[in-house]
Amino acid sequence: QVQLVESGGGLVQAGGSLRLSCAASGRTFSYYAMAWFRQAPGKERELLASISWNIFSTYYADSVKGRFTISRDNAKNTVYLRMNSLKPEDTAVYYCAAGYTPYPAGIYYGANEYDYWGQGTQVTVSS
Repeated sequence: QVQLVESGGGLVQAGGSLRLSCAASGRTFSYYAMAWFRQAPGKERELLASISWNIFSTYYADSVKGRFTISRDNAKNTVYLRMNSLKPEDTAVYYCAAGYTPYPAGIYYGANEYDYWGQGTQVTVSS
């Protein structure tokens, strides 16, 4: 089992920045690809960014490319999402997720490929 706890959400004005953190405990963090998703009311859960456990591979959705940065610190069992130039349409509940992979550079693109999820943290961007 892997437990994930997100933090860092809140209310921010358009154009502002936030950094989300996701602390993992339980099984070895290093063998998990990590990702950030979000879900707005009435919308499907959306993959924003993912990162391999060796940090060599990353993926960003077009909607956040150039504004959001995913990173991880395996020594601290923590993954981060730095969000810049926030827009009102970024308002959603943000979730981190972990998916086991034996491949150091492996990442996943589908929500059903991730095994563990955090409880979510609300991000609200005011106009």
